[in-house]
Formats: sequence, structure tokens, C-alpha cells
Amino acid sequence: MGTVEAFQDRLARIEERIAAACARAGRARGEVKLMAVSKVHPASALAEAVAAGVTLFGENRVQEYQQKAAELNAMGVEGAEVHLIGHLQSNKTAKAAELFDGVDTVDSLRVAERLNDAAAQRGKPLPVLLEMKLSDEAAKTGLDPAGDELRLLLERLPEMPHLAMRGLMTVAPLEGDPECARRCFQKLRDLRDELARSHARLDFSELSMGMSGDFEAAIDEGSTIVRIGTALFGARAKQP
Repeated sequence: MGTVEAFQDRLARIEERIAAACARAGRARGEVKLMAVSKVHPASALAEAVAAGVTLFGENRVQEYQQKAAELNAMGVEGAEVHLIGHLQSNKTAKAAELFDGVDTVDSLRVAERLNDAAAQRGKPLPVLLEMKLSDEAAKTGLDPAGDELRLLLERLPEMPHLAMRGLMTVAPLEGDPECARRCFQKLRDLRDELARSHARLDFSELSMGMSGDFEAAIDEGSTIVRIGTALFGARAKQP
């Protein structure tokens, strides 16, 4: 119980900060979802989070979560909604559609088409977000807001009945500058507003932006999903 209690304490502090950020922005607390980023943490950490009342999780790798899902099932853990928030290779779309409750990092027409086909096989629509690249960092993935790929994808999405488009996501530059992060969040919000006007058949209600170090600024700029990992679970072990 000690570990669960420690997690509950961290969760309570994050909840307080989210509520305060919402109040400062004149927003209702219910407008912002907390996504616990459990990547590189064991299945037991997810089980503890579920026991503390967390229901929404983000995982980075298909193969990693496949193992965790089996362990959670063996533990009898229920009630967790898990989304893929890491880059998805097109050859893993079928497994991703099978494992996850949503894919928040769609970044190409090919991935969207393959997810749509895979979701048809599973028999229910798969919620998706489009990942936007709003910085010049070479390691970042995502769609170019001015690129042809985004234009083609937005034109084709209404013809993909097995995908449930929900909005946009981005990762702010990891340079520790709060104002740089804020500008990134403003860009995503403005882009969302622009795309929502020009693509009325698509749902752009969700903005997934903000992590442990910058989620309060993201809430101020309109985030509806904040992705919190380190502040909830502690530092992660380095990935191999």
C-alpha cells in the first residue's frame, strides 16, 4: 500500500496544479483530461495508478505495451484506457489497432489508411489524433502544417469510416524554455482553429499538448489533454 499511497500523493499534487491552471485560465476542470504517461514503467505501476483512480494512459511502443497488456490482464486490472503516444510504423498498425484504445500520433496518410483497415477488422472505430511537428528538432516526428501530406490526409479522412478523428497533438521543444513551449501551444491551437473552419466534417475538439514541465502553460493555451509522466511516476529508466 505504501507505493500506492506515494502515487496518490503525487497524483493529488498534479490534480491541484491542473485545477489551479484551469482556474487561472477561466476554464472548468472538466475540460482537461489527465493522461498518465506510463511508458518504460512496469505493468505494476499502471495497476497502482488505476487503483488511485487514473483511467487514461499513454504508451510509446507497441511491443512494450503488448507485454504490459498481458500482465495487466493476468492481474485482473480493468478500467484503463490506453493510447499510443509514440511514433507508429506502418507495419505495426494492425497490432496497434488491436491493443490500443486510441492512436494519438497519426503522421501520414499511409498510417491512417492502414489503421482504418485494421480498425475495420476489430469492429469499432478507432479514435485518432494527428501529430503535428511545430519545431525544427530533427528527432521529432509529425506532420508539417504547410505540407501536402497533411492536406491529402485531411481530404481523405472523411472517407475512412473506421477512424474517429478527434483532434491534434504536439510535443513542445525540449529546451526548457517555458515561453518557447507556450508559443508552440499557441501555434497548435491556432492551427486547430484554422483546420476546424476549413474541414467542417472532421472533429478537432481535442488538443493534446503539455507534459510534466509545461502542462500549466498548455492548459492556459487551450490543451484538453495533458500528458504527465515523470511528475506522476518518477524518473524513467533509460530505454535500451
